[in-house]
Amino acid sequence: MVLNYIFVAFFLIAFVIGAFRLIVMGDAEVFPAMMNSTFESSKTAFEISLGLTGVLSLWLGIMKIGEKGGVVNVIARLLTPIFSRLFPDIPKGHPVFGSIFMNIAANMLGLDNAATPLGLKAMEQMKALAPKGEGKDDVATNPMIMFLVLNTSGLTLIPVSIMVYRAQMGAVQPTDIFIPILIATFFATIAGIIITSIYQKINLFNRVMLLTLGGMCAVVGAMIWGFSQMDKETMDFVSTTIANVLLMTIIVGFIVAGVRKKINVYEAFVEGAKDGFTTAVRVIPYLVAILVGIGVFRASGAMDALIGGIQWTVAACGMNTDFVGALPTALMKPLSGSGARGMMVDAMTTYGADSFVGRLSCIFQGSTDTTFYILAVYFGSVGIRNTRHAVSCGLLADLAGVIAAIAVAYLFFA
Repeated sequence: MVLNYIFVAFFLIAFVIGAFRLIVMGDAEVFPAMMNSTFESSKTAFEISLGLTGVLSLWLGIMKIGEKGGVVNVIARLLTPIFSRLFPDIPKGHPVFGSIFMNIAANMLGLDNAATPLGLKAMEQMKALAPKGEGKDDVATNPMIMFLVLNTSGLTLIPVSIMVYRAQMGAVQPTDIFIPILIATFFATIAGIIITSIYQKINLFNRVMLLTLGGMCAVVGAMIWGFSQMDKETMDFVSTTIANVLLMTIIVGFIVAGVRKKINVYEAFVEGAKDGFTTAVRVIPYLVAILVGIGVFRASGAMDALIGGIQWTVAACGMNTDFVGALPTALMKPLSGSGARGMMVDAMTTYGADSFVGRLSCIFQGSTDTTFYILAVYFGSVGIRNTRHAVSCGLLADLAGVIAAIAVAYLFFA
């Protein structure tokens, strides 16, 4: 229902602003631009889905080997004490915990191509556990929402791509945003967990969760210290090597486990790969809908109007407006990853890679994830239409990440 309101709002707001620009300002290009955006966005949605087909087939094939080889069950049992408290509606030791862990681990390492198929696999497993019956089949369950918020909060420990963009744009020290991004994305994730737990009445004040969250803080702190001691070349080499070694280790480990279990590894892979193809096809209409709405909203000038309104309001309150120039990246990130990336590059081009706005736009890019894209893909893959509190929790986590990013940027770069 929430996505329905958002989809309608995109078009209505875009039409009103487009009409205003045409009638009052005499801008004859606005409606052609809006119509072109519908075709371009629908084409982009299909190309994204087409690109997902191969990746989904690969990783769901590997996951099927892991399932039959028993690896996923082992991971699930190890994580049961933690995940059973965050996902109390999932039976203890269920294989979905293995899929959830692998998705989160892939996200933390910045391996988006691996994270998406693993996440879709987890959503399918949670859908199989959902209550059945009239009016329930298309409703998001509490575990689905918690899992989605963990994804939208965008916890990324190694933002290699952002550092590469900064290097290309001529930043003197491309890695100077690494620690600020890590701090901001960590706050977004913790906020997402707390907010969703409040909605779902999950008790976080227990020994296991307090030790886990405390341990996460310690690990993040250690990583911040360790990477802060490295120069750019060393950081890039270490982060890239760790990510790729871990990824290949998972693939080989699953295959070896399958061989030890004496299963037909090839047939297991093909069986999982078939699921990847059908999942990619299922996602197309949901992705077309959300990306076309976003494209029209951008082409109408609604995003520019929103930024201008925010800047006027901040200035009227007597507050510093230095951060406003980077807000397009923050506002675009929940809607479109490629759009936010374009906004980030534009900010560095306009203001300079080492300017306050240029750096803040990079922190925004790394502090959260594409909430509406994830909603469309993950929920669309299992036919969820009633998202309940997923959008509000995801956007509140995004807001926490944005606020943290602004505070950290002023602390480090003002």
